[in-house]
Amino acid sequence: MTTTGGVQTRWLTFTLHLILAAVAMKQSLATVTPPSTEAPHKEPSKPETGHYQVTGTNGTVCLLAYMGLQLNISFSSTSLNQTVQDLVNIEPNTTKVSGSCDTDSAMLRISDADKTNLTFVFTLNTTSNKYHVSEISLSAAWPDMKEPFMARNSSLDYLRGTLGFSYMCHEEQTLNVVQALSIKTFHLQVQPFGLTKNQFGTAEHCRLDEDDMLIAIVVGVALAGLVLIVLVAYLIGRRRSHAGYQTI
Repeated sequence: MTTTGGVQTRWLTFTLHLILAAVAMKQSLATVTPPSTEAPHKEPSKPETGHYQVTGTNGTVCLLAYMGLQLNISFSSTSLNQTVQDLVNIEPNTTKVSGSCDTDSAMLRISDADKTNLTFVFTLNTTSNKYHVSEISLSAAWPDMKEPFMARNSSLDYLRGTLGFSYMCHEEQTLNVVQALSIKTFHLQVQPFGLTKNQFGTAEHCRLDEDDMLIAIVVGVALAGLVLIVLVAYLIGRRRSHAGYQTI
């Protein structure tokens, strides 16, 4: 005759395997990254989150952005005499911020002492009340560059949000500008229009954040189901145990 303790032990072992499988699934889904076609010249740590703001003509903040920025740039190297791909973090503590705001456009320019100028242009569709990054440009003149680097793309559609709301994306995302330049953002929250009292509006999360939250919910539901299975198995085991004692 199979004992109640043996049944419960097998249920607990089975449940433990399912929990470990669920946790492994969450980790594998959360860490999937697209394959890289070219190895960068160097890999710095993740950039610090910078707090950037643009003040309008009336003295109030008209554009607010919190984000870590990392440039993925290809240029001709003087020392190596060849084209290199480099990852460079934008350091918030050494940057200066400027920009402007109009009714349907806003500009954020981030400059540093290394002669790097990064510009984001946001456009607002006054019909749909939706905004997005429509243009990104970069100019740089680093000591190892054979000639100054310049890149610009004015037909982009990134960081799409709604007027009066901020756009938030905690996950790392890549903004492809031109073949020689892409920009990675980290822990981003931005709002170029419709700020109230110099503060962000309610956040609209990016698709990457929504997918991550969905994975967490699925795993949480699975774990709750496993706990329920263990509880039912325990109650059934106790009931069979009492029935066995009465038969004896």
